[in-house]
Amino acid sequence: MSNTPLSALQKTQLMKLEKKLRRHVGQAISQYNMIEDGDKVMVCLSGGKDSYAMLSILMLLKESAPIHFDIVAVNLDQKQPGFPEHILPQYLNELGIEYHIVEEDTYGIVKEKVPEGKTTCSLCSRLRRAILYKVAKNIGATKVALGHHRDDMIETLMLNMFYGGKMKAMPAKLVSDNGEHVVIRPLAFCKESELIQYAALKHFPIIPCNLCGSQPNMQRQNIKKMLNDWHQEFPGRIESMFTAMQNVVPSHLCDNELFNFSDINSNSGVINGGDTAFDEPELNFNGSAKETKMPTNKTEQLTIIEVQ
Repeated sequence: MSNTPLSALQKTQLMKLEKKLRRHVGQAISQYNMIEDGDKVMVCLSGGKDSYAMLSILMLLKESAPIHFDIVAVNLDQKQPGFPEHILPQYLNELGIEYHIVEEDTYGIVKEKVPEGKTTCSLCSRLRRAILYKVAKNIGATKVALGHHRDDMIETLMLNMFYGGKMKAMPAKLVSDNGEHVVIRPLAFCKESELIQYAALKHFPIIPCNLCGSQPNMQRQNIKKMLNDWHQEFPGRIESMFTAMQNVVPSHLCDNELFNFSDINSNSGVINGGDTAFDEPELNFNGSAKETKMPTNKTEQLTIIEVQ
């Protein structure tokens, strides 16, 4: 972590941005009941900007929350060549929190199993998750926190649509594939652009993933470029897409498992507005499309965790 002091302007920017991120994380925790009294949250720390930000914001929320929850940072050292082993222990010692560094040579396994030129992310992710779930069980963690943000979730939706033929994204909260852990994504409402800015202002000691960084033609990178191009040409489109992920209308899709199309007849009445293919956007007073916002779930958890 750099000791370079921030200017007065940068301090103001950091304060405003941190408050905004705290609000987004608090909203996600509240809306999906991610953290409860007595939880032990295992924060998976990769050394990237997103997991650093997640740890930082959760530590801030822990200080202000009237509920009690513990935070344990866990990093998986995958034995990549040149990995700076000293950076995370030094950083975490400065923070003064409990942490575990787990050493497993997943890098060697991936390089052995994946043919040259093929993407490594799928196997690497499966190996990493299996190890992290084992650690979570050993330390008694009740929640496993991953640092995926809003843009990751949208990209995953597009990947599954384009390449997998499924309307499926990253869930904000779900049980792990081995059925033993509750996985949460506290950054679900946070924009990647804001996390990049936050990481720069906080001077996080970023550790790049050399295994992934050498794969410029990955499908996810192509999707990210497409979404960024859309954002430049059509501002607000990404926000609208994320709102749509929280506002699903099964009767206007084609999945018989989600909606009983077979029993619809002339006596069924109008369902969700009837056979209307496109909902016209509402216009505000100056003629531009009004942003659609989902109602906040006013639970006790919101009062507990949201920044005042």
